[in-house]
Amino acid sequence: MDYKVLMNSININKVNLFSGPTPFEPLTNLSGMHGCANLFIKRDDCTGLATGGNKTRKLEYLLADALAKSATVLVTIGGIQSNHARQTVAAANKFNLKCALVLEKVSGTGGDDYMQSGNMLLDNIMGADSHIVPDGEDCLTYALALVEQLKQQGEVPYFITVGGSDPIGACGYVECAFELMEQCKQRQVKLDALIHATGSAGTQAGLIAGMELLGSDTRVIGVCVSKSEAAQRELIINLLEPMSEALGFNLQSAIKRIEIKDQYYGEGYGIPTESMVEAVKTLARQEAILLDPVYTGKAMAGMLDMLKNNEFSAEQNVAFLHTGGSVGLFAYKDLFMK
Repeated sequence: MDYKVLMNSININKVNLFSGPTPFEPLTNLSGMHGCANLFIKRDDCTGLATGGNKTRKLEYLLADALAKSATVLVTIGGIQSNHARQTVAAANKFNLKCALVLEKVSGTGGDDYMQSGNMLLDNIMGADSHIVPDGEDCLTYALALVEQLKQQGEVPYFITVGGSDPIGACGYVECAFELMEQCKQRQVKLDALIHATGSAGTQAGLIAGMELLGSDTRVIGVCVSKSEAAQRELIINLLEPMSEALGFNLQSAIKRIEIKDQYYGEGYGIPTESMVEAVKTLARQEAILLDPVYTGKAMAGMLDMLKNNEFSAEQNVAFLHTGGSVGLFAYKDLFMK
């Protein structure tokens, strides 16, 4: 089906937070390293909203919903170095809304850089009302209590779930799938697989839904950053179910598309791995592209391992989705100064 016809068929409002499409480029040097001439990258780190990233696409749909509900303040949750939180406060600023961030410490991380640099620094510069969840308290419970406090103060809060990953936000990656496949068509590239970091699941659910609507056989492979394959699969299905009703794709066919790699996230979310550090350095030195330590670094480590193990033939076209977050490198600087 035609890309523009499909776009018009998604009857969900959105606002404009970036000028797309984002670049789709060959990874020439990396391809040469692995004896494969067909590696590409989709640059969603170039969405531009306060250093960009994948949450911008989700926020275009979430902000439209918030504005339709006359929201005065956005409330969202995440880790201390949340890329989603940074992009949410940026989006709020664009539309003259207030923004409250409820941030939790991540086990196995810490130090002054982690607490004060990277995303935390940018959140502060942009004027976020940041709340650090006390040790032992639940982040979501804290956030929902804050929502009630804001209501009592006369505000109209709009709560955005972690990563913006609800059926509305995930539509941003339905659109991304359409955009990417149009770029492949223009380049005359038959894309065999798209590899990306998967965490809160909205990106993967949206991509799968988009490919299903297109009738594309492109594989969507999510590299977990925090959960087991079974747990991640459940998150994706929980998003695909309402999306299939709203957008009209076949749910069972979409579920069969779910592919997850859960062997690359190490000890947990945000906790560094040696393979992540090497992957970040490899892409920086071979392609002058900066990844991040939490999501894309681990996803690229997974892709490099898949290439090493010949999971793709030399004739196949494989793309990596860069979901942004390189500002997080400053929170992990000791890893990269060795």
